Amino acid sequence: MDRKSIIVLLVSVLLMFAWYGMVNRLYPPRPVAPRTNPFPGPTNSVAPGTNSTAPAAGPGISSSWLPAGALVKSDAPEQLVVVENDNARYTFTSHGGGLKLVELKKYPESVACRVKNGSSTHRLATLNTRAPVPAFALVGSEALQGDGDFTLTKAENAVRAEKTLPSGLRLVKEFQLGTNYLLTAIVRLENVTNQPVRLPPQEWLIGTATPISVSDNELQMAMEWYDGAKTQPISGTWFANPTLGCIPGTPRKEYRAGNSNVVWAGVYNRFFTMIAVPPTNAPAPQVVARRISLTAPDPEEIASDPKAITNQFGFQAAFLYPETSLAPHQTIERRLDVFGGPKEYKTLDRLAAKFGNNVDLVMGFDTGFGGHVMGFFAKSLLLSMNGLHALKIPYGLAIVVITIIIKLLFWPLTKASTRSMKRMQALQPQVKALQEKYKADPLKMQKKMRELWKEHKVNPAMGCLPILIQIPVFFGFYRMLQSAIELRGASFLWACDLSQQDTVFTIPGLGFIPALGIRGVGLPVNPLPLIMVATQLWQTRLTPTSPGVDPVQQKMMQYMPLIFLFILYSMPAGLTLYWTVQNLLTIAQMKLTKANDPAASAQNHRAPPKPVAASPRKKNR
Repeated sequence: MDRKSIIVLLVSVLLMFAWYGMVNRLYPPRPVAPRTNPFPGPTNSVAPGTNSTAPAAGPGISSSWLPAGALVKSDAPEQLVVVENDNARYTFTSHGGGLKLVELKKYPESVACRVKNGSSTHRLATLNTRAPVPAFALVGSEALQGDGDFTLTKAENAVRAEKTLPSGLRLVKEFQLGTNYLLTAIVRLENVTNQPVRLPPQEWLIGTATPISVSDNELQMAMEWYDGAKTQPISGTWFANPTLGCIPGTPRKEYRAGNSNVVWAGVYNRFFTMIAVPPTNAPAPQVVARRISLTAPDPEEIASDPKAITNQFGFQAAFLYPETSLAPHQTIERRLDVFGGPKEYKTLDRLAAKFGNNVDLVMGFDTGFGGHVMGFFAKSLLLSMNGLHALKIPYGLAIVVITIIIKLLFWPLTKASTRSMKRMQALQPQVKALQEKYKADPLKMQKKMRELWKEHKVNPAMGCLPILIQIPVFFGFYRMLQSAIELRGASFLWACDLSQQDTVFTIPGLGFIPALGIRGVGLPVNPLPLIMVATQLWQTRLTPTSPGVDPVQQKMMQYMPLIFLFILYSMPAGLTLYWTVQNLLTIAQMKLTKANDPAASAQNHRAPPKPVAASPRKKNR
């Protein structure tokens, strides 16, 4: 590789990693003015028909507004009630009368790969972790909370929270545990007086998407809702509101949408979710979401994890019900079926069939680039991997087997492509001669080249076709591996968790390296991405070059896999394992095709074409 190519490559890499810092310095984010009365004023996303004027207070009720999604701070001691079944442990709080925490008994908070000095915490994976407001709290104004303290009563697999407000409004919440991570939540608003009571708009909190552990971030957390036709995920990118995907814009404080069509809504992180489903005949009017700060982790948690993030954020979501009026002794009852557990496709698929509401879409297979096409491949690959695992094949080996099967299915196409590229490489002297002869007449040159390719049965498009066809498979694999909880804790060779990086050790002091290092920790050494890039370089060296390509471009293409080292270094080990096996199989196929292609070999041994004779006019000169 010449000096020019090296300089161009290095400058490109440096610009790629310095871009975000430059943008943040040139275009600093604009602050957003705080809002103290969000109901139901304008938001960043408002569905048609939303009332934009503040409601007037009815008789017997006070409209003392709170910050958006906030809970009245009670001076009474917090009362906690715990109920549990085989799958989960539910902790309810008297402060807000809601669900404070869900602990999933079958899933640890983190997979301890290499525990030293007994540092394993043995904590369980949780939902609504360190959220400032419990799930199923009713917020919006002090008129809906009073002093914020509820009376809790425990029964068999059930909890009841109730409170009577000074206005004569009585709140009763009943929570009943079910099976398969299901919970039923019912809230009743009772007017126990002889006077009508007007209720302000009410938010019934679904819960808060929170990180899995203190070292997790918000990149794979979101709120999502379904309108009966499609889902709408709202993540940190929506709240950051960047321009052109990278230039910081005005951050958004609140998302609000829906027009009496909210079939379900949920909050989730990478592996776990909490989904609330209203009755089929009574979808929620609207859904609202906010990006909120979480309470800081305990000092012990911070000390036990060098990668701990102390200023974590979450996404709070709620169903929004409009202002209404209760007649004397009238009662309004609302019910939710709640799933709080793992994002396991087979479990969610059964629930979708039971409720008929497509809750399995929370897996995210059909959203983003490629839509349903990528979703089809993601689901197919996940079902295939689980099917192989059911045959007692470990998940790591299952990925290898699936990669081999995919390669065998595409073998004829890739073989034809490699053979065509080899033949085109052998025809390069003739192609260059035609380019020199007809350089003044591009149309005729193209015609002569097409005749040459037809004569030797070569199709230039065959070189790109296998890559284009395999793109949906690769992205489907990527999407599946990103959210497949089955891989959590699955090991293969030195990788003890295929859903995470295959770090074997960390070099301290090198955390400053962009995209590779972890600031304040060091440089993790991940063998699989290194092996993947090495095999990719080997494969690129073996790939025939297309005729007419500039030599500098050819050199840059040969070293382009080095860019993937920065892109994929922190990706899950399952994905880099797939790509490494794919590279090795491609190399083997290229060698076999080269050895068994007599046509290409014969053309390689042909004598070079005779130079094109000069015209008589040129000779006379």
